[in-house]
Amino acid sequence: MKNQEKLKKLTVEQKARLCIGMNFWMSQDYPEAEVESLFFSDGPHGLRQQDVQHADHLGLNESISSICFPTGSALACSWNRDTFAKVGDALGRMAKRAGIHMVLGPAINIKRSPLCGRNFEYLSEDPYLTGELATAFVKAMQENHVSACPKHFLANNQETRRKSINTIVDERTLREIYLPGFEKSVTEGKTMGLMTSYNKVNAVYPAESLEITRKILREEWAFTGTLVSDWGAIDQIVPSIKAGLTIQMPGNDGSTATKIIQAVSNGELSENELDSAVMTLLDTLEFTHGKARDTITEDECHAIALEAACDSIVLLKNEGNALPLSGCRIAVIGEMAKKPRYQGGGSSHVNPYKLTNSYDEMLKYSSAISYADGYHGDTSSEEVLKEAIGAASQADAAVVFVGLPASYETEALDRTSIEIPEDYNRLVEEVLAVANKTIVVLCNGSSIAFPWADRVDAILEVYLCGECSGEAIAKTLFGYNNPSGKLAESFVNRLEDTPAFLDFPGDGREVRYTEGVFVGYRYYDVKKIEMLYPFGHGLSYTDFTYSGLRLSSAKMSSNDTLSLSVMIKNTGNKAGAEVIQIYVQSPLGMVKRPIKELKGFEKVYLEIGEEKELEFLLPPRAFSYYERDLHDWYTPSGEYTIHVGSSSRDLRLSGTVFMHNEYSFIPRITRNSLLMDILPHPDLFEIFKTTYAKIKPYLPFGLHKAALDDKVSQALLKNMTFNSLAGYVGNHLSDEDIEILVKKMNQKLGATLSVTKERN
Repeated sequence: MKNQEKLKKLTVEQKARLCIGMNFWMSQDYPEAEVESLFFSDGPHGLRQQDVQHADHLGLNESISSICFPTGSALACSWNRDTFAKVGDALGRMAKRAGIHMVLGPAINIKRSPLCGRNFEYLSEDPYLTGELATAFVKAMQENHVSACPKHFLANNQETRRKSINTIVDERTLREIYLPGFEKSVTEGKTMGLMTSYNKVNAVYPAESLEITRKILREEWAFTGTLVSDWGAIDQIVPSIKAGLTIQMPGNDGSTATKIIQAVSNGELSENELDSAVMTLLDTLEFTHGKARDTITEDECHAIALEAACDSIVLLKNEGNALPLSGCRIAVIGEMAKKPRYQGGGSSHVNPYKLTNSYDEMLKYSSAISYADGYHGDTSSEEVLKEAIGAASQADAAVVFVGLPASYETEALDRTSIEIPEDYNRLVEEVLAVANKTIVVLCNGSSIAFPWADRVDAILEVYLCGECSGEAIAKTLFGYNNPSGKLAESFVNRLEDTPAFLDFPGDGREVRYTEGVFVGYRYYDVKKIEMLYPFGHGLSYTDFTYSGLRLSSAKMSSNDTLSLSVMIKNTGNKAGAEVIQIYVQSPLGMVKRPIKELKGFEKVYLEIGEEKELEFLLPPRAFSYYERDLHDWYTPSGEYTIHVGSSSRDLRLSGTVFMHNEYSFIPRITRNSLLMDILPHPDLFEIFKTTYAKIKPYLPFGLHKAALDDKVSQALLKNMTFNSLAGYVGNHLSDEDIEILVKKMNQKLGATLSVTKERN
């Protein structure tokens, strides 16, 4: 009610200006109407707070010192909702202390292609994992009355021509792959902010889309918070306000506000529509008046960043228990050991509070360490290589730091290859030739390929682990941190094997998502492609045994929730954590679906010999797909397999459940419906029998001699339509006859509903 009173005090001109930024980081304020500015800050993995007089959205200018947490690609490998909550809470408390109302993050676009230059910010190729982790982050941040702002809404999966590219993607793919992360952030996370993307989606900018923004976001999901544009993303402000946009950022000379005022004046935009936009801003401001849970110091945040980094490191390989290191001479090779790659470039670039490097941190655990650069930047030389070879040959173990240089991963630029620099590969090969034991530490923001994976002894994937990366890597190498991270994206051997290979980054005008729902492991499963390392993969210094899978029912309604439990035991000799992953495999049907999809996960810590029982709930949507003709989720009847495993390719236990749907979906019948979609349905079969008896004597291919239930007859008929049948029998099946037949069938289906009760 108080905000309604504030609204009444505002003129149309003032309300228009509230829909445009006052400057680069702030909304307009009107003290006389008790309306303050909303202060924004970048912040997917740390606050990038700038002086408003020296602000930018590409990370070019300096920002205040802040904690640099692991980037999204690293943090997602924790597969840990609690870790995301801790980071979100810490950022929320830091933001509250700094006077920031909205933190622009998390960045949750799906990793459609490994080439996207901004993948280091994004969480996963999987929508379920993305939604669960993002929601934990949003909830925790907003407990401090600081608004989160998941971004970039919607289908922003490349940097090439990002402000003009038209993304062509079908409704089912949007619903199953690209919308769920945002949906869960809104419906369960209750985010107070959301950011629109630069790109068009099906020829319309999301900010202007009545279908995406008004119908889905505002009405279906009931989002009542602030919808902010990405900086410089708005094409037309008036259609954007009508669709549900709150505010265009950054501010300008007032010309955009003038357009809003003129639109209200000439009736193009109603004052009610303008009021609706302003109210979302006022509601967000009111939300930010609350207090943080408590204060927090930089050192406390640094400790959380270290814990998060340790939780996220992935042990890809560990032949012969090469790790952890103990009691040996170690050669540390690679410039990244001293000059760490800990974050990506662009708007998320943070000025770190206390940056650590691996070499200095490793010296805390061993004095028997030598060092060689191995390369400078992304190139090496014979002299530098010779020094590295010498160091490796004199050590018991060589730890080689390689990955992707900073110039390879940044906002506004996509990669062109998944390969690491050739001089890095040569360095590893040269070390392999002389070292007793070779361990590789990978520092990169997204998936890569490397040719020596099967020959090195151990590989740690650390991604970009923030300012504490040096501490976390050293702790893991020496066994003071037992790695428990799992890949949140697939690693493949060749770029040509990736699902978007032929359609990334488009033709300069549009990019077509021809792979549909088959993104990431969904594609590699159905194509039976052997991966370098699969989605969900990650080893430990201990071992885990799975047993005792129990499902709550062997048969259930498609509207019911399935509960399941599984036992997990630490059977190794070191305490550690494991991520139990639940995948659902659907039965074969007319609609092509992924072989299996992630629908549950939990990270559990176990002492040596400890065993725990974990329980999971799979709601109806875990078994459904989005049916385009229904414009809704649908679960076909059939037997579904529940897989429990340690990765998408390491499935330890399985069980089945029969899902019974009392409704059997059939598309609305037309004159061009295929008989293969009609004849299997008993009610429709009965209707067709009368017509078939009438036209049978005039059918070709010997059908006039065969029974309707004859297999050969069925095979010939199934690819025909009513229209094509008429082409064979002429006046014996007129247009009027077809219209009557179609009408009867649709009446049996329930006319406009396109569904009918399934007969048992």
